[in-house]
Amino acid sequence: MDYKKSNAPLTTTTRDLIKMSEDTGNIYETVCIIAKRANQIAGEMKHDLEKKLQEFASLNDNLEEISENREQIEISRYYEKLPKPTLIATQEYLEGKIHYRNLKIPNRSAKL
Repeated sequence: MDYKKSNAPLTTTTRDLIKMSEDTGNIYETVCIIAKRANQIAGEMKHDLEKKLQEFASLNDNLEEISENREQIEISRYYEKLPKPTLIATQEYLEGKIHYRNLKIPNRSAKL
């Protein structure tokens, strides 16, 4: 899913964790699923931002010659206004857009 087209809220909202964890049956698993997806989204956002800011990188890294670039500032502000990765991941989870599976290891009986 494209995080730029997400309908996630911009601010934190209160959620019912018991209701959210009905699919997994475990609050901890639900939080882990959302956290892993949030890390993926954060990585995508960071990669995209770095890619766009590379266009403005100068070959001279002299501190005396640092100048403000209006386009670079606007790009940074745009990314600051996007919803945080955790909010996007939570919204995706609530909408059923995150696919996950639980790989349970079968219990092995230990021989003593």
